[in-house]
Amino acid sequence: METSTSKTQKFILKLFPEIMVKGSSAKRQMVGQLYNNLVKMLARISEDIAIKKFSDKIEVVTPVVCVVEVRQLLLDTPGIEQVLEALQFDKMETIDDIKIKVGEVTHRSIENKSFVVRVKRSGSHPFGSNDIASTVGGYMLATYPNNGVDLHNPEVTIRIELINNQLNIITSKHAGLSGFPIGTQGDILSLMSGGFDSTIASYLTMKRGMKTHFIFFNLGGIAHEIGVKQVALYLWSKFGSSHRVKFISVPFDDVLTEIFESTHNTYMGVTLKRLMLMAAEKIADDMEIDALLTGESVAQVSSQTLRNLALIDQVTNKLVLRPLATMNKPEIIDIANTIGTRRFAESMPEYCGVISKNPITHGSYKRMEKEAKRFNYEVLDKAVEKAQHINVEDILDDVTTDTAIEVVSSVDANTVVIDIRDEESCIETACESINIPFYKLKTEFKKLPQNKEYLLYCEKGIMSQLHAQYLRDAEDAKNVKVYRPI
Repeated sequence: METSTSKTQKFILKLFPEIMVKGSSAKRQMVGQLYNNLVKMLARISEDIAIKKFSDKIEVVTPVVCVVEVRQLLLDTPGIEQVLEALQFDKMETIDDIKIKVGEVTHRSIENKSFVVRVKRSGSHPFGSNDIASTVGGYMLATYPNNGVDLHNPEVTIRIELINNQLNIITSKHAGLSGFPIGTQGDILSLMSGGFDSTIASYLTMKRGMKTHFIFFNLGGIAHEIGVKQVALYLWSKFGSSHRVKFISVPFDDVLTEIFESTHNTYMGVTLKRLMLMAAEKIADDMEIDALLTGESVAQVSSQTLRNLALIDQVTNKLVLRPLATMNKPEIIDIANTIGTRRFAESMPEYCGVISKNPITHGSYKRMEKEAKRFNYEVLDKAVEKAQHINVEDILDDVTTDTAIEVVSSVDANTVVIDIRDEESCIETACESINIPFYKLKTEFKKLPQNKEYLLYCEKGIMSQLHAQYLRDAEDAKNVKVYRPI
């Protein structure tokens, strides 16, 4: 097939090295899973995207109009080590055809610069890779202005691949997400609070190829639940949308009340974590999931000492993964910056669960056993029975339906639309519009005249629901609604 470079763009996807060292059966299964994941996700962008699978790579050819969106999707897909952008030319039958085409495409990039030509070749040809490299290099050297060939420290590397009579000229190279394709490592249930730690832990298991479901224990705040749903949707949309996953919300306010009534205050924090694991195990059993995930980091808080973590794990037979166990907070925040979740975590409403007075840091097994016997586990069973299960992809509709915040699509003269997106531009409306990024809304909203009605706007409506609810709860702001233009 002849590829027109003015209308299409080719991506060559190099696979995560740990995939390539697997046995032939495991490697074939993982490459097949990555291919199927990409087919599903890319079809949502355009039906005109072509995908081809090889034993050591995958090629994607996309219309130019989709390049930006496709590139970002590929960079966020687990299992891909490198994303190469290439121009494809067919019917390159002679070495002279190759050198002329490479010259046409790349000569501007080597102007007044040193360069080197690197070649990969497969198929049957009367010449080898070194022959191509030397012929193309000599042609470029003699035909176009440059600073000569430098084999060791070139300013420009011209990369070409020849597959039979198809020439690929690599125009740029990007580091991929690495990891294994989602769907190859089983399912896991992540205990999500929406803060830094549980969010990054979930990202790391998704990156490692695990189908990551989310469970949230609601301690009494609708705004907190909306916020956690927002983060779960973001993670799924960005890194895991090849698979359908669940979001489970467990009402834990009665459990919290029972803890206060039955548990000594020094053991409240550990008890709460134990009960969360017990509830998560029950739900994981129903979902046939073998492992649980938490964002705990050793010694970060009192409940996360080695002894207390051991006390917590006593209550479950499930494997509990803690990928952040040896990370410090700056390392965790660095990852949040990289993947775009920091501002979600920073703006998450804080609902105090259990604040122990003088919390135990080195709990006693015997004392923990006594405290556990005092708890009424019927309360926990009822909370699990009331758990709500939805698909993460349905979160937007769920938030819009369940929230108490009114959603409007029209404005008037006494209305001010607040665009809470983190962008310099502001939505244009028939009324006054201002921009206050969501992470500044808590402090800036207090400064606004309170005799007007404020409509919060964001692209999908979830963040505006969250922050409108927060302003209602924290500031008693009855003059706040959500704006969703038709």
